[in-house]
Amino acid sequence: MLKNISWRHFDFWLLGAVVLAIAFGIAMIDSAVAGNAELADYPQRQAIFAGIGFFVILLVASIDYNYWLALYRPIYLVMVVLLIFLFMSARAVFGAARWFRLGAIFIQPTELAKLVVILVLARYFGETDKEPRDLRWIVGSLLWTMGLTIWILLQPNLSNVIVIIVIWAVMIWMNGLRLKDLVSFAVGGLVLVVAAFPFLQEYQRQRVLTFIFPDPNATYGETYNIQQALIAIGSGGLDGKGYGQGSQVQLRFLKVRHTDFIFSAISEEFGFIGALIVIATLAFILWRCIRAAQLSRDTAGSTIAFGVAALIFFQGAVNIAVNLNIIPVSGLPLPFISYGGSGLLSLMLGIGLVESVIMRHKELEF
Repeated sequence: MLKNISWRHFDFWLLGAVVLAIAFGIAMIDSAVAGNAELADYPQRQAIFAGIGFFVILLVASIDYNYWLALYRPIYLVMVVLLIFLFMSARAVFGAARWFRLGAIFIQPTELAKLVVILVLARYFGETDKEPRDLRWIVGSLLWTMGLTIWILLQPNLSNVIVIIVIWAVMIWMNGLRLKDLVSFAVGGLVLVVAAFPFLQEYQRQRVLTFIFPDPNATYGETYNIQQALIAIGSGGLDGKGYGQGSQVQLRFLKVRHTDFIFSAISEEFGFIGALIVIATLAFILWRCIRAAQLSRDTAGSTIAFGVAALIFFQGAVNIAVNLNIIPVSGLPLPFISYGGSGLLSLMLGIGLVESVIMRHKELEF
């Protein structure tokens, strides 16, 4: 498991980009919660989770990823039990039971479930690498995915269900899904979305309807939040108002500015240039993950790296799109930057898995 580790293959560029993004995120969280006594310790909490996550990356990278794949059954079972227990016992917050609370700390198992899905599917596609890409192969991967997804949907947590489905779609496409099957799934998915709309939770339907038919006179709710986010982004201009100087942020017009709308806070205080640097940093992280997938020694390793890349890309793209009012509010964080210990640790665990793949890549120049 730990034999013949060559740290010279460790991707320090990837680690450096992740550390840079996290450090900037902590600084922005500090600015976003300034003057709010109830949230004053959030930057310190995020820094603690980041410190733990740093050691998680090193530990996971030092262990052959195939070791985790060999333990897929107990890992999967433990995750199912956690999600069932969460569904049955957790206290609902904003209409959904998504967190366990341990003192002042909220733990969100769903964040870890995304990584479990990536691991289980990587094992599945590795084992079925030589099998025909038929309906049986597709359904097999979908059943493994839905075994966790159904309990997340019952929380209800539709946004993270969509994240997991997107991860599954990317991973199955990268493993040889036929084009005709892709088209069929796309059409079927669209029909399912339309048919399922009346059965969504009230707040979920309201988010979609508010996005389609916004009330320009609203002084609260989703429309107000988006209005303030757009004002913050627009007022930042090219180079921003300066760190800690954003009026929408510091005067608290911009809500959930340390989580869902942290991109708007960045845009106001650092302008278009600052926002572009954040996007470029995330793009660099994605590139290193994709390169790891291309250099992987086997299908399972490649699938892990592609899965982590899909997770980071989709959550980042959705968060930025929400801030720009391109899509309805979803509640997904900006990877490595938004406040959230569970989400940050899970992403750093994912980076650790990618590093494990890189360190054991096939014998090519890296």
